[in-house]
Amino acid sequence: MPQISRRQTLWGLGLGTAGALILPEAGHGKGRYALRAGAVATADEPSAEIGVQILEAGGNAVDAAVAIGFALAVSYPEAGNIGGGGFMTLVMKGKPYFLDYRETAPAKSTADMYLNAQGDVRAGSTVIGNLAAGTPGTVAGLFAAHRRFGKLSWARVVTPAIRLARDGFTPPAQMIKIYREAYGELGRDTNLGNYFGAMAEGKTFTQPELAKTLEAIARRGPAGFYQGQVARQLVAQMSRGSEKGLISLFDLERYRPVWRPALTSSWQGYGVVSAPPPSSGGIALLQLLGMKEARADLFKGVSHNSADYIHLLAELEKRVFADRAVYLGDPDFVEVPVARLLAADYIKARAKDVQAEFPSPTAQIQPGLEKPQTTHFSVVDSDGNAVSNTYTLNGWYGSGVVVEGAGFLLNNEMDDFSAKPGVANQYGVVGGDANAIQPFKRPLSSMTPTILTQNGVPAMVLGSPGGSRIITTVFQVLLNALDYKMSLKMAVDAPRYHHQLLPENTIFTEPYAPASDDLRRELERRGYSIEAQNYNGEIAAIQVLDGAPIVAPDPRARGAGRVTQGAFGH
Repeated sequence: MPQISRRQTLWGLGLGTAGALILPEAGHGKGRYALRAGAVATADEPSAEIGVQILEAGGNAVDAAVAIGFALAVSYPEAGNIGGGGFMTLVMKGKPYFLDYRETAPAKSTADMYLNAQGDVRAGSTVIGNLAAGTPGTVAGLFAAHRRFGKLSWARVVTPAIRLARDGFTPPAQMIKIYREAYGELGRDTNLGNYFGAMAEGKTFTQPELAKTLEAIARRGPAGFYQGQVARQLVAQMSRGSEKGLISLFDLERYRPVWRPALTSSWQGYGVVSAPPPSSGGIALLQLLGMKEARADLFKGVSHNSADYIHLLAELEKRVFADRAVYLGDPDFVEVPVARLLAADYIKARAKDVQAEFPSPTAQIQPGLEKPQTTHFSVVDSDGNAVSNTYTLNGWYGSGVVVEGAGFLLNNEMDDFSAKPGVANQYGVVGGDANAIQPFKRPLSSMTPTILTQNGVPAMVLGSPGGSRIITTVFQVLLNALDYKMSLKMAVDAPRYHHQLLPENTIFTEPYAPASDDLRRELERRGYSIEAQNYNGEIAAIQVLDGAPIVAPDPRARGAGRVTQGAFGH
């Protein structure tokens, strides 16, 4: 393994602690958590192959997750990244951990940086070009996870991505389609086409500049990205184009991931481990599970994905998104009332007012206290360790800006802040002062990397892309598999429906499974509008039954799953 200096190892320390919470019934006996095999569920075939090869080479779940993360930066450039950030939920030897490597606002950021002279958000300013980018966290985050838990060398887990970038791969049709759609929005104002315009079906696509950047990261750890030539290339990119960016060498040098205590709870005999703020996903998921349990009377006898079922889910979801808009933000900058939002009495009180047949008036759903374009991967190893990782550039191909000479895309994560409180972002989600822009602050997220356990052993590892749809996607697939006892394939394949408070009384359907005419008419009778969303979501889930992991790739996209060889299969 290349030598990493003591100074470089500081990149793996973060700013907080984790692992203080013990999962229900977890223990530490040797072999207690063992599974019959390891497994990966990822966004595409190349990353799945790399992940399972790392497991079969003796790597653990974190080694495989890191290798997958770098591989997706090459083979899934629309969302996989080293120029973005994300969250990682882990269960290692029965203990929960959470790593926040979300992007941060540059030092020169201001609350009104996207407003024009009239005080309105300038069109496109938060999503296109250099100014839309926050300081990336992915490289530092993957290194921190590996430094704490990895078994194989750092170079060993980065090298497969280097080969993939250098030698190339054949882009699938869906990847080219997404690129063309993104280019229509981003291409005129960015250099996106210079780097990805040559992609064609049946033709090998290589990324030599990205390969060199990954080589620097393999040699030097995060210092190969946040310092030296790559860092200078990134900062130089900020001065190119019509919209100047704010990321500086100081921002890059200062960036650190944060280990935070994972959100943990119990639900129907399972331990639930999910994402704390600055993600809203874990709080929202636990609220949804709690409210559904509190109103079991309304769900009794209700058919799955019937009009009654979809209406009841919408009733729960609108309350969650009302809380999200006001209370949630970066806990290093604002006080987030996590305990109060998850208190049993509060959740029961919120659920009490759920209307059985017709939607509650949106104006009455107030907070109760005083870019669908991401990617997710899940991993378990044969020792029973698990990783649920969601990371993102935010929109497809992020800001559309590729760092010249370094070959990687920059995020447009600044759009996840409240550019103006009360004004919706690209996902239609509104935010308040708690999520206003401040230097070094992390924007609020909906990412919901989640692990469910039984007796400390992973029972289900899942997450999804989809912007605000992430929360409701994870919720529905989890219910499908564990509450409605569907096979994992049926749980993943089942149609999904989404509601997020605003637009008022709107149920979003998906292109993969649009609502039937009868279902549409019945929901409209109740006062809902039905709107087709242009994004399907792509759940990446692993379920463990009798010690054997099962994967079921989402048919909505190009997801892939692998189980290590010699495994007992279902």
